[in-house]
Amino acid sequence: MSLPTRTLGELTVSAQGLGCMGMSQSYGAGNDTESIATIHRALDLGVTLLDTANVYGGGVNEELVGRAIADRRDEVVLATKFGIVWQDGVQTARGDAAYVTQCCDESLARLGVDHIDLYYQHRVDHERVEETWGALAELVEAGKIRYAGISEAGAATIRRAHAVHPVTALQSEWSLWTRDIEPEVAPTCAELGIGIVPFSPLGRGFLTGSITSASQLGEGDMRANLPRFEGDNLAANLRIVETVKALAEKRGVTAGQLALAWVQAKGEHVVPIPGTKRRTYLEQNVEAATLELSAEEITELDAVGAGVVGDRYPEALQRTVGR
Repeated sequence: MSLPTRTLGELTVSAQGLGCMGMSQSYGAGNDTESIATIHRALDLGVTLLDTANVYGGGVNEELVGRAIADRRDEVVLATKFGIVWQDGVQTARGDAAYVTQCCDESLARLGVDHIDLYYQHRVDHERVEETWGALAELVEAGKIRYAGISEAGAATIRRAHAVHPVTALQSEWSLWTRDIEPEVAPTCAELGIGIVPFSPLGRGFLTGSITSASQLGEGDMRANLPRFEGDNLAANLRIVETVKALAEKRGVTAGQLALAWVQAKGEHVVPIPGTKRRTYLEQNVEAATLELSAEEITELDAVGAGVVGDRYPEALQRTVGR
Protein backbone atom coordinates (compact mmCIF):
# COMPACT_ATOMS: atom_id res chain seq x y z
CA MET A 1 0.00 0.00 0.00
CA SER A 2 1.19 3.52 -0.72
CA LEU A 3 -0.26 6.53 1.06
CA PRO A 4 -0.51 9.92 -0.63
CA THR A 5 2.43 12.21 0.07
CA ARG A 6 2.61 15.76 1.31
CA THR A 7 5.46 18.22 1.72
CA LEU A 8 6.86 19.82 4.84
CA GLY A 9 8.91 22.64 3.39
CA GLU A 10 11.13 20.75 0.92
CA LEU A 11 10.72 17.39 2.70
CA THR A 12 8.33 14.84 1.18
CA VAL A 13 6.56 12.53 3.64
CA SER A 14 3.47 10.32 3.81
CA ALA A 15 0.22 12.24 4.33
CA GLN A 16 0.03 10.77 7.83
CA GLY A 17 2.87 9.87 10.19
CA LEU A 18 3.20 7.79 13.35
CA GLY A 19 3.85 9.26 16.79
CA CYS A 20 5.92 6.78 18.81
CA MET A 21 5.99 8.41 22.28
CA GLY A 22 3.23 6.28 23.80
CA MET A 23 5.21 3.14 23.09
CA SER A 24 7.58 4.08 25.91
CA GLN A 25 5.83 6.54 28.23
CA SER A 26 2.75 8.51 29.28
CA TYR A 27 -0.04 6.11 28.34
CA GLY A 28 0.48 3.11 30.59
CA ALA A 29 2.64 0.03 30.23
CA GLY A 30 4.38 -0.61 26.95
CA ASN A 31 5.01 -3.76 24.96
CA ASP A 32 8.14 -3.57 22.83
CA THR A 33 7.19 -6.55 20.69
CA GLU A 34 3.82 -5.07 19.74
CA SER A 35 5.33 -1.59 19.35
CA ILE A 36 7.96 -2.81 16.89
CA ALA A 37 5.29 -4.77 15.04
CA THR A 38 3.23 -1.57 14.87
CA ILE A 39 6.15 0.36 13.37
CA HIS A 40 6.73 -2.40 10.82
CA ARG A 41 3.03 -2.44 9.93
CA ALA A 42 3.10 1.34 9.51
CA LEU A 43 5.93 1.04 7.01
CA ASP A 44 4.08 -1.75 5.20
CA LEU A 45 1.03 0.54 4.92
CA GLY A 46 3.08 3.36 3.43
CA VAL A 47 3.62 5.50 6.52
CA THR A 48 7.09 7.01 6.17
CA LEU A 49 7.25 9.68 8.91
CA LEU A 50 8.17 8.27 12.33
CA ASP A 51 8.33 10.67 15.28
CA THR A 52 10.23 10.27 18.55
CA ALA A 53 12.29 12.45 20.94
CA ASN A 54 15.30 12.17 23.21
CA VAL A 55 13.14 12.57 26.34
CA TYR A 56 10.55 9.91 25.51
CA GLY A 57 11.20 7.21 28.06
CA GLY A 58 14.55 8.85 28.86
CA GLY A 59 15.98 7.80 25.48
CA VAL A 60 14.35 4.37 25.48
CA ASN A 61 11.91 5.34 22.72
CA GLU A 62 14.68 6.37 20.35
CA GLU A 63 16.38 3.03 21.01
CA LEU A 64 13.12 1.20 20.31
CA VAL A 65 12.55 3.06 17.05
CA GLY A 66 16.16 2.45 16.08
CA ARG A 67 15.77 -1.30 16.55
CA ALA A 68 12.52 -1.29 14.58
CA ILE A 69 13.99 0.46 11.53
CA ALA A 70 17.47 -1.08 11.61
CA ASP A 71 16.97 -2.98 8.35
CA ARG A 72 14.42 -0.56 6.83
CA ARG A 73 16.14 2.81 7.21
CA ASP A 74 15.63 3.79 3.58
CA GLU A 75 11.84 3.56 4.02
CA VAL A 76 11.76 6.07 6.87
CA VAL A 77 11.69 9.83 7.28
CA LEU A 78 13.02 9.88 10.82
CA ALA A 79 12.13 12.74 13.16
CA THR A 80 13.35 13.30 16.70
CA LYS A 81 13.71 16.22 19.09
CA PHE A 82 15.89 17.92 21.68
CA GLY A 83 15.58 20.77 24.14
CA ILE A 84 13.44 19.69 27.10
CA VAL A 85 15.31 19.59 30.41
CA TRP A 86 14.24 19.48 34.04
CA GLN A 87 15.54 21.72 36.79
CA ASP A 88 14.49 20.88 40.35
CA GLY A 89 11.63 18.84 38.96
CA VAL A 90 10.35 21.66 36.74
CA GLN A 91 10.33 21.31 32.95
CA THR A 92 12.29 23.97 31.13
CA ALA A 93 14.19 24.33 27.85
CA ARG A 94 17.84 24.48 26.88
CA GLY A 95 19.15 25.60 23.52
CA ASP A 96 22.83 26.55 23.76
CA ALA A 97 24.92 25.40 20.80
CA ALA A 98 27.03 22.89 22.72
CA TYR A 99 23.91 21.23 24.10
CA VAL A 100 22.23 21.07 20.68
CA THR A 101 25.25 19.27 19.23
CA GLN A 102 25.54 16.95 22.23
CA CYS A 103 21.86 15.97 22.03
CA CYS A 104 22.12 15.29 18.30
CA ASP A 105 25.13 13.02 18.73
CA GLU A 106 23.40 11.13 21.55
CA SER A 107 20.23 10.68 19.49
CA LEU A 108 22.19 9.42 16.49
CA ALA A 109 23.81 6.82 18.73
CA ARG A 110 20.54 5.68 20.31
CA LEU A 111 18.78 5.50 16.95
CA GLY A 112 21.72 3.71 15.33
CA VAL A 113 21.69 5.97 12.26
CA ASP A 114 24.14 8.34 10.59
CA HIS A 115 21.66 11.17 10.09
CA ILE A 116 18.28 12.45 11.30
CA ASP A 117 15.86 13.57 8.62
CA LEU A 118 13.93 16.13 10.69
CA TYR A 119 15.37 17.43 13.96
CA TYR A 120 13.03 19.52 16.10
CA GLN A 121 13.63 22.00 18.86
CA HIS A 122 11.17 20.39 21.28
CA ARG A 123 10.68 23.41 23.52
CA VAL A 124 12.16 26.84 22.96
CA ASP A 125 14.94 28.42 24.99
CA HIS A 126 13.75 31.96 24.29
CA GLU A 127 17.01 33.59 25.34
CA ARG A 128 18.96 31.65 22.71
CA VAL A 129 16.75 31.23 19.63
CA GLU A 130 19.38 32.57 17.24
CA GLU A 131 22.15 30.53 18.86
CA THR A 132 20.05 27.36 18.73
CA TRP A 133 19.21 27.81 15.09
CA GLY A 134 22.79 28.66 14.20
CA ALA A 135 23.76 25.33 15.75
CA LEU A 136 21.05 23.52 13.78
CA ALA A 137 22.36 25.10 10.57
CA GLU A 138 25.80 23.73 11.41
CA LEU A 139 24.33 20.26 11.95
CA VAL A 140 22.77 20.44 8.48
CA GLU A 141 26.11 21.50 7.04
CA ALA A 142 27.81 18.59 8.83
CA GLY A 143 25.31 16.11 7.39
CA LYS A 144 24.05 15.00 10.81
CA ILE A 145 20.53 16.30 10.10
CA ARG A 146 18.73 17.04 6.85
CA TYR A 147 16.09 19.51 8.01
CA ALA A 148 15.24 21.43 11.19
CA GLY A 149 11.90 21.99 12.85
CA ILE A 150 10.44 23.65 15.91
CA SER A 151 7.74 22.59 18.34
CA GLU A 152 5.08 24.48 20.31
CA ALA A 153 6.42 27.89 19.30
CA GLY A 154 4.57 31.16 18.82
CA ALA A 155 4.50 33.12 15.58
CA ALA A 156 7.20 35.63 16.58
CA THR A 157 9.54 32.86 17.71
CA ILE A 158 9.03 30.96 14.46
CA ARG A 159 10.00 34.09 12.54
CA ARG A 160 13.15 34.52 14.67
CA ALA A 161 14.22 30.95 13.98
CA HIS A 162 13.35 31.08 10.28
CA ALA A 163 15.47 34.20 9.84
CA VAL A 164 18.56 32.20 10.86
CA HIS A 165 17.86 28.92 9.07
CA PRO A 166 14.76 27.63 7.24
CA VAL A 167 12.18 26.05 9.54
CA THR A 168 10.92 22.99 7.69
CA ALA A 169 8.09 22.08 10.05
CA LEU A 170 6.26 23.19 13.16
CA GLN A 171 5.07 20.42 15.46
CA SER A 172 2.25 21.50 17.76
CA GLU A 173 -0.93 20.05 19.20
CA TRP A 174 -3.83 20.56 16.80
CA SER A 175 -7.17 18.82 16.89
CA LEU A 176 -10.89 19.50 17.04
CA TRP A 177 -10.55 20.44 20.70
CA THR A 178 -7.12 22.16 20.54
CA ARG A 179 -7.17 25.13 18.16
CA ASP A 180 -4.56 27.43 19.69
CA ILE A 181 -2.38 27.68 16.58
CA GLU A 182 -5.18 28.77 14.25
CA PRO A 183 -5.29 32.57 14.80
CA GLU A 184 -1.58 33.40 14.31
CA VAL A 185 0.74 30.40 14.12
CA ALA A 186 -0.91 28.48 11.27
CA PRO A 187 -1.10 31.56 9.01
CA THR A 188 2.55 32.36 9.77
CA CYS A 189 3.56 28.85 8.72
CA ALA A 190 1.52 29.12 5.51
CA GLU A 191 3.15 32.48 4.73
CA LEU A 192 6.69 31.16 5.28
CA GLY A 193 6.22 27.80 3.55
CA ILE A 194 6.55 25.83 6.78
CA GLY A 195 4.81 22.48 7.15
CA ILE A 196 2.68 21.71 10.20
CA VAL A 197 2.84 18.37 12.02
CA PRO A 198 -0.06 18.14 14.47
CA PHE A 199 0.53 15.84 17.41
CA SER A 200 -2.37 14.44 19.44
CA PRO A 201 -4.76 15.00 16.51
CA LEU A 202 -7.15 12.63 18.29
CA GLY A 203 -7.13 14.69 21.48
CA ARG A 204 -4.93 12.13 23.28
CA GLY A 205 -7.47 9.47 22.36
CA PHE A 206 -10.45 11.41 23.71
CA LEU A 207 -11.94 12.18 20.31
CA THR A 208 -12.18 8.48 19.46
CA GLY A 209 -14.93 8.15 22.06
CA SER A 210 -13.07 5.40 23.91
CA ILE A 211 -12.63 7.43 27.12
CA THR A 212 -15.78 8.21 29.05
CA SER A 213 -14.49 8.17 32.63
CA ALA A 214 -11.27 9.10 34.43
CA SER A 215 -11.37 5.64 36.00
CA GLN A 216 -10.31 4.22 32.64
CA LEU A 217 -6.93 5.95 32.91
CA GLY A 218 -4.55 3.51 34.53
CA GLU A 219 -1.38 3.97 36.52
CA GLY A 220 1.25 5.92 34.62
CA ASP A 221 -1.28 7.51 32.26
CA MET A 222 -0.45 11.22 31.98
CA ARG A 223 -4.01 12.09 31.00
CA ALA A 224 -5.15 11.61 34.59
CA ASN A 225 -3.24 14.81 35.41
CA LEU A 226 -4.50 16.91 32.50
CA PRO A 227 -7.29 19.42 33.27
CA ARG A 228 -9.51 18.34 30.37
CA PHE A 229 -9.71 14.80 31.72
CA GLU A 230 -10.60 15.77 35.27
CA GLY A 231 -14.04 15.54 36.90
CA ASP A 232 -16.58 18.06 35.68
CA ASN A 233 -14.31 19.07 32.80
CA LEU A 234 -14.35 15.55 31.40
CA ALA A 235 -18.11 15.33 31.78
CA ALA A 236 -18.57 18.61 29.92
CA ASN A 237 -16.15 17.64 27.16
CA LEU A 238 -17.98 14.41 26.46
CA ARG A 239 -20.55 16.54 24.62
CA ILE A 240 -17.88 17.19 21.98
CA VAL A 241 -17.31 13.47 21.49
CA GLU A 242 -21.01 12.71 21.22
CA THR A 243 -21.32 15.23 18.40
CA VAL A 244 -18.30 13.80 16.57
CA LYS A 245 -19.63 10.27 16.96
CA ALA A 246 -23.00 11.27 15.55
CA LEU A 247 -21.39 12.92 12.51
CA ALA A 248 -19.09 9.93 12.02
CA GLU A 249 -22.02 7.53 12.08
CA LYS A 250 -23.71 9.52 9.31
CA ARG A 251 -20.53 9.18 7.23
CA GLY A 252 -20.00 5.50 8.04
CA VAL A 253 -16.60 5.96 9.69
CA THR A 254 -15.30 6.01 13.24
CA ALA A 255 -15.15 9.17 15.35
CA GLY A 256 -11.36 9.00 15.32
CA GLN A 257 -11.22 8.76 11.55
CA LEU A 258 -13.48 11.77 11.19
CA ALA A 259 -11.36 13.78 13.64
CA LEU A 260 -8.20 12.88 11.73
CA ALA A 261 -9.76 13.78 8.40
CA TRP A 262 -10.66 17.21 9.80
CA VAL A 263 -7.02 17.90 10.68
CA GLN A 264 -5.80 16.63 7.32
CA ALA A 265 -8.25 18.94 5.56
CA LYS A 266 -6.43 21.98 6.94
CA GLY A 267 -3.94 21.96 4.07
CA GLU A 268 -1.57 19.94 1.92
CA HIS A 269 1.26 21.11 4.18
CA VAL A 270 -0.40 19.54 7.26
CA VAL A 271 0.74 16.02 8.27
CA PRO A 272 -0.77 14.70 11.51
CA ILE A 273 1.10 12.09 13.56
CA PRO A 274 -1.51 10.13 15.54
CA GLY A 275 0.27 8.08 18.15
CA THR A 276 -0.45 4.46 18.92
CA LYS A 277 1.35 1.37 20.16
CA ARG A 278 -1.08 -1.14 18.66
CA ARG A 279 -1.51 -2.32 15.08
CA THR A 280 -5.31 -2.30 15.31
CA TYR A 281 -5.49 1.44 16.00
CA LEU A 282 -2.76 2.18 13.49
CA GLU A 283 -4.77 0.53 10.73
CA GLN A 284 -7.88 2.52 11.65
CA ASN A 285 -5.87 5.75 11.59
CA VAL A 286 -4.26 5.04 8.24
CA GLU A 287 -7.67 4.44 6.67
CA ALA A 288 -8.45 8.09 7.45
CA ALA A 289 -5.49 9.34 5.39
CA THR A 290 -7.57 9.23 2.21
CA LEU A 291 -10.88 10.29 3.75
CA GLU A 292 -12.10 13.53 2.16
CA LEU A 293 -14.69 15.71 3.87
CA SER A 294 -17.29 17.93 2.28
CA ALA A 295 -17.34 21.66 2.96
CA GLU A 296 -20.49 21.11 5.01
CA GLU A 297 -18.85 18.43 7.15
CA ILE A 298 -15.83 20.65 7.78
CA THR A 299 -18.08 23.53 8.83
CA GLU A 300 -19.97 21.28 11.22
CA LEU A 301 -16.75 19.94 12.74
CA ASP A 302 -15.22 23.42 13.01
CA ALA A 303 -17.95 24.29 15.49
CA VAL A 304 -17.53 21.17 17.60
CA GLY A 305 -14.52 22.12 19.69
CA ALA A 306 -15.66 25.62 20.63
CA GLY A 307 -17.02 24.46 23.98
CA VAL A 308 -13.95 22.62 25.27
CA VAL A 309 -13.48 22.96 29.03
CA GLY A 310 -10.06 22.99 30.70
CA ASP A 311 -6.50 23.86 29.67
CA ARG A 312 -4.30 21.47 27.74
CA TYR A 313 -1.79 21.15 30.59
CA PRO A 314 -1.45 21.98 34.28
CA GLU A 315 -0.43 25.60 34.81
CA ALA A 316 3.36 25.10 34.94
CA LEU A 317 3.47 23.13 31.69
CA GLN A 318 0.94 25.39 29.99
CA ARG A 319 3.45 28.25 30.33
CA THR A 320 6.01 26.34 28.22
CA VAL A 321 3.96 26.24 25.02
CA GLY A 322 2.83 28.69 22.40
CA ARG A 323 5.42 31.41 22.98
